[in-house]
Amino acid sequence: MTSQVSSPAEQADEAVVGEQRKPAGAKDVRRLDRVIIRFAGDSGDGMQLTGDRFTSETASFGNDLSTLPNFPAEIRAPAGTLPGVSSFQLHFADHDILTPGDAPNVLVAMNPAALKANIADLPRGAEIIVNTDEFTKRAMQKVGYAASPLEDGSLDGYSLHPVPLTTLTVEALKEFDLSRKEAERSKNMFALGLLSWMYHRPTEGTEKFLTTKFAKKPEIAAANIAAFRAGWNFGETTEDFAVSYEVAPAAQAFPTGTYRNISGNLALSYGLVTASRQADLPLFLGSYPITPASDILHELSKHKNFGVRTFQAEDEIAGIGAALGAAFGGSLAVTTTSGPGVALKSETIGLAVSLELPLLVIDIQRGGPSTGLPTKTEQADLLQAMFGRNGEAPVPIVAPCTPADCFDAALEAARIALKYRTPVMLLSDGYLANGSEPWRIPEIDELPDLTVQFTQGPNHTLEDGTEVFWPYKRDPQTLARPWAIPGTPGLEHRIGGIEKQDGTGNISYDPANHDFMVRTRQAKIDGIDVPDLEIDDPHGASTLVLGWGSTYGPITAAVRRLRSAGESIAQAHLRHLNPFPRNLGTVLKRYDRVVIPEMNLGQLATLIRAKYLVDAHSYNQVNGMPFKAEQLATALKEAIDG
Repeated sequence: MTSQVSSPAEQADEAVVGEQRKPAGAKDVRRLDRVIIRFAGDSGDGMQLTGDRFTSETASFGNDLSTLPNFPAEIRAPAGTLPGVSSFQLHFADHDILTPGDAPNVLVAMNPAALKANIADLPRGAEIIVNTDEFTKRAMQKVGYAASPLEDGSLDGYSLHPVPLTTLTVEALKEFDLSRKEAERSKNMFALGLLSWMYHRPTEGTEKFLTTKFAKKPEIAAANIAAFRAGWNFGETTEDFAVSYEVAPAAQAFPTGTYRNISGNLALSYGLVTASRQADLPLFLGSYPITPASDILHELSKHKNFGVRTFQAEDEIAGIGAALGAAFGGSLAVTTTSGPGVALKSETIGLAVSLELPLLVIDIQRGGPSTGLPTKTEQADLLQAMFGRNGEAPVPIVAPCTPADCFDAALEAARIALKYRTPVMLLSDGYLANGSEPWRIPEIDELPDLTVQFTQGPNHTLEDGTEVFWPYKRDPQTLARPWAIPGTPGLEHRIGGIEKQDGTGNISYDPANHDFMVRTRQAKIDGIDVPDLEIDDPHGASTLVLGWGSTYGPITAAVRRLRSAGESIAQAHLRHLNPFPRNLGTVLKRYDRVVIPEMNLGQLATLIRAKYLVDAHSYNQVNGMPFKAEQLATALKEAIDG
């Protein structure tokens, strides 16, 4: 993949302050080219909703953006504790950006735990807005503060804004028939109103959202809107906030088109529905809920009008079993899961390999092993996707690189599955699934034609002239076998996991036939038509950084920084991990050094070293968080100098 044109603002960690102006009778307004905001609080404080609404308004305003929601692993950790902190980071700009940002310029901390959990990520000079009502002695002691950080001088290096958010919210809602506890729940809307004022975000969308969300409880809707407006007015009138900020729309960042903000899981869902329409096949999802893949099940269940059928199974094995049955019956079949679910589905994936039926297995990777880190990101299922089945059971592997790219990756996975009659693994991860960015809605004529032809009659003539149906008679170009819908007259054939005879599909224990079938299934995967790997190397570098999946954003941002500093480095990013692009070996041998950053302990590097005998160097991270651009830039600079 080729990187985009570098912007000077992308090189810095801090927001760049530009022109300052002061309209008559108004506070100072400063123009920034980008900013990074993090909302943080207890998991019951509504930080994800707050961040999502701020993001939606930012998208409608026309900024480029990237988000990083960060959830607690526990369903409901004890209130006010460090494990219970939930945060939402948003990076938005007037130019193209690639990551949620390394270090927040603004932290909204709803309690002491939120402050303590996030303060280490803030650069000196950053703005901190704290809800002083929550900084009680007991709450501070719970997270290890011996004295109030608001008073002991430990925050002197930051621009601190102490705001009694809870008190102000309750006061703003005193005219409503709400208990204090009910009124306090709207403090996130007060904070959202304040930040919306600070950064000149639109407000109409949020008010409309609240009206719709609480349509059956108009009193609650009115209270939340009142809290939201009170936060806006507080920013306008208080002396503590002397400056507001403008970040202009990213007018030059996007090609012409209609855009919307989209998360990876939503993009995947839309991609699957689109694939089914382009293939003219009903879409069937057999799935068992698992973090962070469940949102795909939730979304697809809304689209029965497009011929989508969703089945929430009793377990992972039943989910993929139903999906494979739907594939046998002529549907575009999908199963969604995360790493532990892939392990449970492995036998049925092997059955799909043997039956040579199209099936999409979508793995939204998370931290492992076992239950691991359910809400944190990782890309450590690559070797499981490649080899995690008994016998020789090759499966194509496709990996999206951004949240919006999940749409295209779903279409590509469907293309391969339908054309080559094979299960396909799609490897997304929690960072892509929950993160969001602008997405250009494609035109209909830009979408691929995925239509397939079911076999309607005999396809083979015996020596005596009898016409019969051979379920394993292959297309000479793709090696795909015919797809015969059950119940079609004359196309009866055996189905099951025991090895089949080439052509006839009869059960066979013949050693030579098994050897032939194993090699043929492998040749079918090896022969899949995938695009050549594109290289971004404008200066003839000697070092190549190779990535896959969600590392694209941080790698590209790091490469931009290095090139801006005068360094020469090449970049390439893999979408197809099995089979690899045919030119990959040739590309790798051009460079003296190949560096592969991964959120695992070197799984792609292991495959590259084994297949191409290239001394690829790993740079690895497995802390449940995506790479930071500055961190990668430092590591790549060391590789260049090495």
